[in-house]
Amino acid sequence: MSTSVTYTAVLDVKRSTAEHLAQLLRDHRIAARTRKGRRALGCFRQAVFVLRWFVDGSRLAQLACDNGLSISSAYRYLHEGLSVLAAGAPGLATALEHAKAAGLTHLNLDGTVIRTDRVAAQGPNGADLWWSGKHKHHGGNVQVIATPDGWPIWVSPVRPGREHDTTCARHHGLTDALNRIAAELDMPTLVDLGYENAGNGFRHPHKKPAGGELTEVQQTYNKVIRGIHAVCERANSLLKTTFKALRRVSLDPSRITEITAAALVLLQLEYDRII
Repeated sequence: MSTSVTYTAVLDVKRSTAEHLAQLLRDHRIAARTRKGRRALGCFRQAVFVLRWFVDGSRLAQLACDNGLSISSAYRYLHEGLSVLAAGAPGLATALEHAKAAGLTHLNLDGTVIRTDRVAAQGPNGADLWWSGKHKHHGGNVQVIATPDGWPIWVSPVRPGREHDTTCARHHGLTDALNRIAAELDMPTLVDLGYENAGNGFRHPHKKPAGGELTEVQQTYNKVIRGIHAVCERANSLLKTTFKALRRVSLDPSRITEITAAALVLLQLEYDRII
C-alpha cells in the first residue's frame, strides 16, 4: 500500500507530526545501526502505522494486513514507535520547571483509569490487582498534572487500577514535589477529595462531616474549588478523545506507561504547545 494511501487514515493528524515521528524513528535506526533494506517499512510508513493505531484505534491485525507484515513484526514496529515517542515526554522535575517559568497561579492534578482488557494478576488479599472498584472495570491508574486551563503537562507511569489516587500520587513522589512547589512559589495544586490529607500544598473541597453539615463558608469554598478544578477534567478528556488507543488498551497493562507518555508528546506536537 502506498504512503499516500495509508496517510489518509490519519488526516486528523498534521503531516508535520508524522514527519517528526519518522525523524525520531530514523534517528533510532541510525543509533541501532540498522542496515538499509532490512526493514519492511520505511520510517515514514512506520510513523503512519503507529499513528493509525493511536488516533483511529486500528487493530494490529488490520495494520499488519495493510502493510504486508506478520503480527509479530506489527507488534515490534508499534512498540518501537511507542518507545521513541515516550522518550520525549517531560519528567516531573522538567514539567514543574516549565510551570515555574510560566508563572502559573496553580496546578491541577487528577487521576484517570485507562481501561484494559481483562487481566489476571492477583494482588493483596487475593484481590484483582488491575480491577478498579470505583470504575467497575479493569484498568491502569495514571496521574495527570495540568495547567489552570486544563492543558496536560505531565503524565505518570501506570499503577494498578485498584490503587487510590492518593496512593498513586505518593508512589510517584507527587505529594512531596507538589507540596514543595506550593511552599516555595505559592503555587497550590487543586484536587478532588480523592487526595484528602495529601498535604498543605493541595486544595480540595471540604468533606461533609459524619452526622453534620458544612458551614455556609465551607459550602462556598467548595463551589469555588470545584468550579476551578473542573477545568482539569479537560486534560484527561483531551487525551482520550484525541487518541482512541487510550480508551481501551489490549496490550500488556504495563505498556500504558509508554502509551500515555507517547500520547502526551503527540498532543504537544499537534497543538505546538508545551505549557
